[in-house]
Amino acid sequence: MAERMINERTVVAIVGPTCSGKTRIGIELAKLINGEIISADARQIFKLIDIGTAKPTREELSKVPHHLVDVFPLDKEISAGAYAELAGKIAAEIFSRNRAPIIVGGSGLYIRALVDGLFDAPKIEPKVKEELRERLHSEGAKELLDELKRIDPDAAQGLLPQNYKRVVRALEVYYSSGKRISELRKTRPSVVNFNAIQFGIQLDRKLLYQRIERRVDEMVGRGLVHEVKEILRRGFDPKLNSLQTVGYKEAINHLKGKISFEEMISLIKMNTRRYAKRQMTWLKKDKRIVWIEADNKDPKQIAEEICSHASENGFVKNRIGAGLKKDCN
Repeated sequence: MAERMINERTVVAIVGPTCSGKTRIGIELAKLINGEIISADARQIFKLIDIGTAKPTREELSKVPHHLVDVFPLDKEISAGAYAELAGKIAAEIFSRNRAPIIVGGSGLYIRALVDGLFDAPKIEPKVKEELRERLHSEGAKELLDELKRIDPDAAQGLLPQNYKRVVRALEVYYSSGKRISELRKTRPSVVNFNAIQFGIQLDRKLLYQRIERRVDEMVGRGLVHEVKEILRRGFDPKLNSLQTVGYKEAINHLKGKISFEEMISLIKMNTRRYAKRQMTWLKKDKRIVWIEADNKDPKQIAEEICSHASENGFVKNRIGAGLKKDCN
């Protein structure tokens, strides 16, 4: 069995849309390369939202060490930069144990921040911040998004009004510095102290949508609505960013009497499909990602394929320096 990466500063990232099977694939890969998993899911990092985020089960968590799952309270704000700093420290700790960090998730912004580092953000003028906050309240997120599309179409691409924090952030940078955030991101002067090889899990769209339909039905059957009801009973504001998540926002609207139970399920399925499509659009922009066709393959087969590809390209070896292909097959 493999014991470490060739370069002690090399990580493997498994990315892809929701319902593509990343969690189980990551576990199987961790078994092959003596790895530990660092979640790159912007919602699984929060406590209490378990069913609707498809967190790894207790059984899955017991198979290999997992990090950044079920860590922060719902009202904690976690930026991509904060995530990258945390995940980077955890990766360093995993390296120190002579094990391999495996990044698993579908949050493209988190993964990009971790893999590529962050640009040096300009100082945001307090007056600009306050003005945009007031405009968000008075004009709405869609108006600000339309403005960003005119100013910085690259930064606005793929964003929706519910991504208002990223919209406001991009406008803050522009009005404080006169520079587009999309251009600043290209500079990325922050030092990243490891290399990464990224693998994307790709499924036939019809199969992916079938998985989405099945997962939503399972989530509802496991008590998604009850979970949301309990969160609201504890006094959490339904407008929290962590609750603006597919599954939770629809369940909240159902509990408020705005939509029926059947409409809730239909909307969750539709919005999850849309979310998966946006994830793929984002990830496909990164030409470094090696895409693995996952149709008709089980998680272990896919993990072995990832392992073989990594060894063939000089990323992984075992203790005596032999390639992993033999070990994986």
